[in-house]
Amino acid sequence: MDQSSIDALRAQDIAPRGHFINGRFQDGETGAQHQVLSPINGQPLALIAEGTLADVEAAVRAARLAFEDGRWSRMAPADRKKVLLKLADLIEARALELAVLGVRNNGTEITMAYKAEALSAAATFRYYAEAIDKIYGQIAPTSGDVLGLVHHAPVGVVGAIVSWNFPLMIGSWKIAPALAAGNSVVLKPAESASLSLLKIAELAAEAGVPDGVFNVVTGRGSVVGEALALSMDVDIMVFTGSGATGRRLLEYSARSNLKRCYLELGGKSPNIVFADAPDLAEAAKVSAAGIFRNSGQVCVAGSRLLVQQEIYEDFVTEISRHAESFRVGDPLDLNSQIGAVHSLPELQANVDFVTKAEAEGAERRTGGNRILTETGGYYMAPTVMANVKETDNLFQNEVFGPVLAVTPFKDEDEAIRLANATVYGLAGGVWTSNLSRAHRMVAGIRAGVVHVNTYGGADLTVPLGGVRQSGNGHDKSLHALEKYFDLKTAWIKL
Repeated sequence: MDQSSIDALRAQDIAPRGHFINGRFQDGETGAQHQVLSPINGQPLALIAEGTLADVEAAVRAARLAFEDGRWSRMAPADRKKVLLKLADLIEARALELAVLGVRNNGTEITMAYKAEALSAAATFRYYAEAIDKIYGQIAPTSGDVLGLVHHAPVGVVGAIVSWNFPLMIGSWKIAPALAAGNSVVLKPAESASLSLLKIAELAAEAGVPDGVFNVVTGRGSVVGEALALSMDVDIMVFTGSGATGRRLLEYSARSNLKRCYLELGGKSPNIVFADAPDLAEAAKVSAAGIFRNSGQVCVAGSRLLVQQEIYEDFVTEISRHAESFRVGDPLDLNSQIGAVHSLPELQANVDFVTKAEAEGAERRTGGNRILTETGGYYMAPTVMANVKETDNLFQNEVFGPVLAVTPFKDEDEAIRLANATVYGLAGGVWTSNLSRAHRMVAGIRAGVVHVNTYGGADLTVPLGGVRQSGNGHDKSLHALEKYFDLKTAWIKL
């Protein structure tokens, strides 16, 4: 990856894109288009189809027909594996192109996007391709005159809605296991970050995924997402995004066919630093990256920093120093360490959080303002807010931006209480040299993943999922396959 290659890809025009339905790109029912702005400079980037109910219905029909006639669902797992491995190879071969396209669309710094988006997507398709012909059914321990078999049956049509922050990575976490299990998929990307996933659909067809098996309908959540979730012919919904949207999906399930909904929602993850952390300088460095990379637009970001009182002031000073040292700028410049906030409304919401936090008594140590306004893009200085109270808005609510809330604690009991003092339960972290304490903290923090003496970096071998109002179900690992299968019992009298 070099700057000249990135710049050449940046200069390419992006043709208007339609929906991808039944193996080909096509205009929507009305021909209406949605203009996408680039967060890099605030300028128009591309036109995508503005989906309607009719477009969703066409995609669902194509997916249902493909599932029912068995062109994919009854294909031998080893043959599906070959197709998905080819898709993984195609993604890897086009990794830089996909990464640059995604960065122009959502603002993630290219050094992160290349690995966390494009290469991660290739690895995810490869992982589930390799896994799928190694999933066995079961023989039940019945009496000798009965044979009880437990089969894994694909569920049917999967509706998937993914967020804008890491569309390729998160999209692949859902698409790859769903396809590997033999299902058909209708995907709705975020209307502001659809381009890289439309390209994945094109590559899937090139790899040999049959027509109708993987479809993408672009447009607004209030239209396309609602139609998908209300469809009587979608068997399950998988979603990453806001809690408010997750609640609506559950309502739509109740109003339609009671489809199962698997939701990965928001987080306000606690990152807890004890005075006996093995390396406080390393803890500050990693914790800063854990909230400020991708401008804080990471589901598991360590957005609440809880620091033991005896080291509190020194640690806040150190992490503020790290915040000020990050180079914020053009995300397609290899010298930038932090890219753009995804949209102007998101940026304004971030700044409003800082203003309200100060009104509630928090102390702004650094950042908190929009920067680089001359570019026309959406950039914000990494922000450290000290002495944030448990009752403060900034402590309780997800910002989804580069804003860190820092709170002191006295002892282990208070740390656990504060860690669990929000409605969320997605991730957490703890820094300590005491092995027993580490185990107690892992047990005590109510979250789907708890990091110890690090923050972030968990790979595909382990599941990611939230508890409480951070959602249900799991992406990643073999556990992710469970939601894409129905268990079917065969009870056979011998």
